[in-house]
Parts: sequence; C-alpha cells; structure tokens
Amino acid sequence: MSFLGVKQPVRLRAMLVRWFALALASLAALAIPHLKAQDSKEDKRQEGAPAATAKEPQTLVKDPPALGVPLPVAVDPKNFVLGPQDVVGIRVWREPELTGPYQIRPDGKIAMPLIGEIQAAGLTPDQLKTALTQALSEKIINPEVIVSVLSIQSKKYYITGEVGRSGAYPLYGPITVLEALSQAGGLREFADKKGIVIMRGRQRLKFNYKDVVKGKKLEQNIYLEDGDHIIVP
Repeated sequence: MSFLGVKQPVRLRAMLVRWFALALASLAALAIPHLKAQDSKEDKRQEGAPAATAKEPQTLVKDPPALGVPLPVAVDPKNFVLGPQDVVGIRVWREPELTGPYQIRPDGKIAMPLIGEIQAAGLTPDQLKTALTQALSEKIINPEVIVSVLSIQSKKYYITGEVGRSGAYPLYGPITVLEALSQAGGLREFADKKGIVIMRGRQRLKFNYKDVVKGKKLEQNIYLEDGDHIIVP
C-alpha cells in the first residue's frame, strides 16, 4: 500500500524521526537558559570570592637576648670610683677568653687570665682600663681594652617611709635629696613634707620638702653620700 507513491511505513518512520528531533530541540531550548543562569551564578560567586594569594613566608623570630647579662650602667668613667662587689665588664679586642664580666672581690682585686690579679677598687673605669692595657701589653701586641660598669654594689643610699618605693638604691654618681625622692616615686599623700630627715652616720640632717620645691633654703638639698639614709615620716 502506498500514499502518493510513498510506502506507508517509510512515511511513518520519517514523521517519527522529525517529531523526535523537534522534541530534542525543545528540551535543549528549555535547558540552555537554566544552564546559563547557573553559570552566571557561579561566575558571580567566583567574582565575589577573595582572590587566592600566595602564603607569606613565615618570619623567623630572632632568639631573645641572653638572660642574666646586665647592661652597662651610665656612670662617669673618669670620676666614678669602683669598689668591692662592683661588677665591671671588660672587653679585649679579639681576645674572647679575656672578655666578660668580673666582680671585684672584697680585697679590691680581680683576676684575669694571662695577667693574674690586678687592683680595681679605688680606681675609676678609665684608670682600670689603663692598668689593664699596661699589664696585657706584656702578653699581647697593642691590646685594645674597654671597661664598663655593669652593676654597682659598693655604694648605696636608702629611703624608707612615706614614699612610692622604699629600699636601697645604687649611688651611681652625684644625686641630691630631691632627685632621690623623685626616683623613689615621690612622696605619698600623708607624708610629713616638713619633717624629712637624712641620717649620715651620727648626723641628722633636716630636709623641708615644701621649702625646697618653692626655691627656699636650697642648702638643704644636699648631695647624697654612700650609706645615707633618707627617712620620710
């Protein structure tokens, strides 16, 4: 049987193929906008996300300075007189075995390699430097020596009573009563500012804080000596 000269099965198959192709095209038309929308959302998410950055290299933390090594004390190397128990730092250029801290013994001497014992108490840092340079010159060619003061134990003054920080203070150099009180944190609220006393041996020296800060009777503002004791009632 034929229809317009074409066999019926062939015509049906052609119609089915055409219908199937149209169905696929329709599905594709519906799917493409949905896929584009998903792609657009993904692009927006990627645009909003922070850009990936390379990891920064870790910063190495330097080792902390060695503990227990005191820093040099600010003293006048030409006038400060060393005493027993003071600690001096001695540095000899290119001689690490001679370089280091030395505490002055009760007899006033220190002992160093190569030169043995040498007197230190009663000398200024500059004088000790000269003595060490002369002694080392017999063992080393043109020694370069540096002497610093690391700790003062031989000279102290004391403050007790109504101040911020009572206690013993190293006597680095010339310091007045008013300066010493300031270093101790100043006077407390109920301190007797007119009745301050400095004990120096058997002497009792009076100090009127109110007068001194007003510029009156400035002769009271004396320089402290080793062993002075300031009492603030």
